Amino acid sequence: MSVSKAAYHQLKAELDPKGVTIVAVSKTKPVEDILALYELGHRDFGENYVQELVDKASQLPKDIRWHFIGHLQSNKVKLITPSVQLIHGVDSLKLLQEINKQAAKAGRVQDCLLQVHIAREETKFGLDEEELNSILSQYDKLVAVRVCGLMGMASFTSDMDKVRSEFGKLRSIFDKLRTANSELSILSMGMSADHKIAIEEGSNMVRIGSLLFSER
Repeated sequence: MSVSKAAYHQLKAELDPKGVTIVAVSKTKPVEDILALYELGHRDFGENYVQELVDKASQLPKDIRWHFIGHLQSNKVKLITPSVQLIHGVDSLKLLQEINKQAAKAGRVQDCLLQVHIAREETKFGLDEEELNSILSQYDKLVAVRVCGLMGMASFTSDMDKVRSEFGKLRSIFDKLRTANSELSILSMGMSADHKIAIEEGSNMVRIGSLLFSER
Protein backbone atom coordinates (compact mmCIF):
# COMPACT_ATOMS: atom_id res chain seq x y z
CA MET A 1 0.00 0.00 0.00
CA SER A 2 1.31 3.47 -0.87
CA VAL A 3 -0.99 5.53 1.35
CA SER A 4 0.56 7.23 4.38
CA LYS A 5 -1.88 6.76 7.26
CA ALA A 6 0.32 8.82 9.57
CA ALA A 7 0.37 11.78 7.16
CA TYR A 8 -3.39 11.55 6.71
CA HIS A 9 -4.12 11.56 10.44
CA GLN A 10 -1.69 14.44 11.00
CA LEU A 11 -3.32 16.52 8.23
CA LYS A 12 -6.79 15.81 9.58
CA ALA A 13 -5.71 16.80 13.09
CA GLU A 14 -4.27 20.08 11.77
CA LEU A 15 -6.98 21.02 9.28
CA ASP A 16 -10.29 19.77 10.68
CA PRO A 17 -10.35 22.36 13.51
CA LYS A 18 -9.77 25.08 10.90
CA GLY A 19 -12.69 23.87 8.75
CA VAL A 20 -10.42 23.07 5.80
CA THR A 21 -11.53 20.33 3.39
CA ILE A 22 -8.81 18.00 2.11
CA VAL A 23 -9.28 16.84 -1.47
CA ALA A 24 -7.04 13.81 -1.87
CA VAL A 25 -5.53 14.02 -5.36
CA SER A 26 -5.91 10.45 -6.55
CA LYS A 27 -5.03 10.88 -10.25
CA THR A 28 -3.01 7.90 -11.56
CA LYS A 29 -3.43 6.14 -8.19
CA PRO A 30 -4.92 2.64 -8.15
CA VAL A 31 -8.34 1.85 -6.75
CA GLU A 32 -6.71 0.03 -3.77
CA ASP A 33 -5.03 3.23 -2.60
CA ILE A 34 -8.28 5.19 -2.79
CA LEU A 35 -10.03 2.44 -0.82
CA ALA A 36 -7.28 2.57 1.81
CA LEU A 37 -8.02 6.27 2.43
CA TYR A 38 -11.75 5.63 2.19
CA GLU A 39 -11.46 3.07 4.98
CA LEU A 40 -9.84 5.75 7.15
CA GLY A 41 -13.02 7.78 6.67
CA HIS A 42 -11.97 10.03 3.80
CA ARG A 43 -14.57 10.88 1.14
CA ASP A 44 -13.24 13.75 -1.03
CA PHE A 45 -11.06 12.67 -3.96
CA GLY A 46 -9.77 14.73 -6.89
CA GLU A 47 -9.16 13.52 -10.44
CA ASN A 48 -7.56 15.37 -13.38
CA TYR A 49 -8.68 13.14 -16.24
CA VAL A 50 -12.28 12.57 -17.29
CA GLN A 51 -12.04 8.91 -18.23
CA GLU A 52 -10.08 8.05 -15.10
CA LEU A 53 -12.73 9.67 -12.90
CA VAL A 54 -15.53 7.84 -14.75
CA ASP A 55 -13.75 4.47 -14.46
CA LYS A 56 -12.96 4.87 -10.76
CA ALA A 57 -16.44 6.13 -9.88
CA SER A 58 -17.91 2.98 -11.42
CA GLN A 59 -15.72 0.74 -9.23
CA LEU A 60 -15.73 2.56 -5.90
CA PRO A 61 -18.31 3.30 -3.16
CA LYS A 62 -21.10 5.64 -4.22
CA ASP A 63 -20.72 7.98 -1.24
CA ILE A 64 -17.31 9.21 -2.45
CA ARG A 65 -17.39 12.91 -3.33
CA TRP A 66 -15.52 13.23 -6.62
CA HIS A 67 -13.85 16.53 -7.48
CA PHE A 68 -12.79 17.24 -11.05
CA ILE A 69 -9.61 19.29 -10.68
CA GLY A 70 -8.15 19.18 -14.20
CA HIS A 71 -8.74 21.37 -17.23
CA LEU A 72 -12.20 20.39 -18.48
CA GLN A 73 -13.13 20.43 -22.17
CA SER A 74 -16.75 21.27 -23.00
CA ASN A 75 -17.24 18.11 -25.07
CA LYS A 76 -16.41 15.92 -22.06
CA VAL A 77 -18.72 17.53 -19.50
CA LYS A 78 -21.52 15.04 -20.16
CA LEU A 79 -19.24 12.14 -19.19
CA ILE A 80 -18.60 13.34 -15.63
CA THR A 81 -21.96 14.96 -14.85
CA PRO A 82 -23.44 11.77 -13.30
CA SER A 83 -20.49 11.29 -10.94
CA VAL A 84 -18.84 14.56 -9.97
CA GLN A 85 -19.62 16.52 -6.81
CA LEU A 86 -17.58 19.65 -7.55
CA ILE A 87 -15.93 20.92 -10.74
CA HIS A 88 -12.96 23.07 -9.72
CA GLY A 89 -11.60 24.68 -12.86
CA VAL A 90 -14.37 26.55 -14.69
CA ASP A 91 -12.54 29.16 -16.72
CA SER A 92 -15.11 30.40 -19.27
CA LEU A 93 -18.79 31.24 -19.59
CA LYS A 94 -19.02 28.75 -22.46
CA LEU A 95 -17.88 25.92 -20.19
CA LEU A 96 -20.27 26.97 -17.43
CA GLN A 97 -23.14 27.01 -19.94
CA GLU A 98 -22.28 23.49 -21.10
CA ILE A 99 -22.14 22.25 -17.50
CA ASN A 100 -25.57 23.85 -16.95
CA LYS A 101 -26.94 22.13 -20.06
CA GLN A 102 -25.68 18.68 -19.09
CA ALA A 103 -26.69 19.02 -15.42
CA ALA A 104 -30.20 20.08 -16.49
CA LYS A 105 -30.45 16.97 -18.68
CA ALA A 106 -29.42 14.86 -15.68
CA GLY A 107 -32.00 16.60 -13.47
CA ARG A 108 -29.49 17.96 -10.98
CA VAL A 109 -27.67 21.14 -9.96
CA GLN A 110 -23.91 20.98 -10.46
CA ASP A 111 -21.61 22.74 -7.99
CA CYS A 112 -18.64 24.57 -9.55
CA LEU A 113 -15.70 26.79 -8.68
CA LEU A 114 -14.51 29.57 -10.99
CA GLN A 115 -10.78 29.40 -11.65
CA VAL A 116 -8.94 32.69 -11.29
CA HIS A 117 -5.56 33.27 -12.92
CA ILE A 118 -3.25 34.40 -10.11
CA ALA A 119 0.10 32.87 -11.15
CA ARG A 120 2.60 34.84 -13.17
CA GLU A 121 2.90 31.93 -15.58
CA GLU A 122 1.23 31.96 -18.98
CA THR A 123 0.66 28.21 -18.80
CA LYS A 124 -1.88 28.46 -15.98
CA PHE A 125 -5.57 28.61 -16.92
CA GLY A 126 -8.04 30.99 -15.34
CA LEU A 127 -10.11 34.15 -15.46
CA ASP A 128 -9.03 37.70 -14.79
CA GLU A 129 -11.18 39.92 -12.54
CA GLU A 130 -13.10 41.44 -15.43
CA GLU A 131 -14.01 38.01 -16.85
CA LEU A 132 -14.92 36.78 -13.37
CA ASN A 133 -17.31 39.69 -12.77
CA SER A 134 -18.83 39.21 -16.22
CA ILE A 135 -19.62 35.54 -15.56
CA LEU A 136 -21.06 36.24 -12.12
CA SER A 137 -23.30 38.96 -13.55
CA GLN A 138 -24.73 36.58 -16.17
CA TYR A 139 -24.82 33.23 -14.45
CA ASP A 140 -28.14 33.70 -12.61
CA LYS A 141 -29.83 32.70 -15.89
CA LEU A 142 -28.29 29.23 -15.55
CA VAL A 143 -30.59 27.17 -13.36
CA ALA A 144 -28.62 23.90 -13.16
CA VAL A 145 -25.25 25.19 -11.90
CA ARG A 146 -24.25 26.72 -8.59
CA VAL A 147 -21.02 28.71 -8.34
CA CYS A 148 -19.83 27.88 -4.82
CA GLY A 149 -16.54 29.74 -4.80
CA LEU A 150 -13.19 30.36 -6.41
CA MET A 151 -10.02 28.36 -6.99
CA GLY A 152 -6.54 29.32 -8.06
CA MET A 153 -3.07 27.88 -8.47
CA ALA A 154 0.04 29.78 -7.46
CA SER A 155 3.21 29.91 -9.54
CA PHE A 156 5.43 26.85 -9.50
CA THR A 157 8.34 28.37 -7.63
CA SER A 158 10.45 28.03 -4.50
CA ASP A 159 9.81 31.72 -3.75
CA MET A 160 7.19 31.39 -1.01
CA ASP A 161 6.80 35.17 -0.70
CA LYS A 162 5.58 35.21 -4.31
CA VAL A 163 3.24 32.29 -3.60
CA ARG A 164 1.85 34.06 -0.53
CA SER A 165 1.29 37.24 -2.55
CA GLU A 166 -0.66 35.33 -5.21
CA PHE A 167 -2.82 33.56 -2.64
CA GLY A 168 -3.42 36.87 -0.87
CA LYS A 169 -4.58 38.40 -4.14
CA LEU A 170 -7.14 35.61 -4.63
CA ARG A 171 -8.34 35.95 -1.05
CA SER A 172 -8.97 39.68 -1.56
CA ILE A 173 -10.93 39.00 -4.77
CA PHE A 174 -12.95 36.31 -2.95
CA ASP A 175 -13.74 38.60 -0.01
CA LYS A 176 -14.84 41.41 -2.33
CA LEU A 177 -17.13 39.15 -4.36
CA ARG A 178 -18.62 37.40 -1.35
CA THR A 179 -20.21 40.59 -0.07
CA ALA A 180 -22.55 40.51 -3.08
CA ASN A 181 -22.70 36.73 -3.65
CA SER A 182 -23.74 34.84 -0.53
CA GLU A 183 -23.38 31.44 -2.25
CA LEU A 184 -19.62 31.87 -2.47
CA SER A 185 -18.28 29.82 0.42
CA ILE A 186 -15.31 27.84 -0.95
CA LEU A 187 -11.84 29.25 -1.52
CA SER A 188 -9.79 26.41 -3.01
CA MET A 189 -6.07 27.07 -3.13
CA GLY A 190 -3.00 25.22 -1.96
CA MET A 191 -1.42 21.85 -2.70
CA SER A 192 1.06 19.59 -0.90
CA ALA A 193 3.98 22.01 -1.20
CA ASP A 194 2.18 25.25 -0.33
CA HIS A 195 -1.01 24.32 1.53
CA LYS A 196 0.13 25.81 4.85
CA ILE A 197 0.65 29.24 3.27
CA ALA A 198 -2.65 28.90 1.40
CA ILE A 199 -4.52 28.21 4.65
CA GLU A 200 -2.83 31.17 6.36
CA GLU A 201 -4.09 33.28 3.45
CA GLY A 202 -7.68 32.05 3.84
CA SER A 203 -8.03 28.79 1.89
CA ASN A 204 -10.70 26.40 3.15
CA MET A 205 -10.08 23.65 0.58
CA VAL A 206 -6.68 22.17 -0.33
CA ARG A 207 -5.66 19.59 -2.94
CA ILE A 208 -3.20 17.13 -1.41
CA GLY A 209 -1.48 14.40 -3.42
CA SER A 210 2.15 13.60 -2.69
CA LEU A 211 1.82 14.00 1.10
CA LEU A 212 -0.82 11.25 1.17
CA PHE A 213 0.20 8.96 -1.69
CA SER A 214 3.83 7.92 -1.82
CA GLU A 215 5.33 6.73 -5.09
CA ARG A 216 5.32 2.98 -5.58
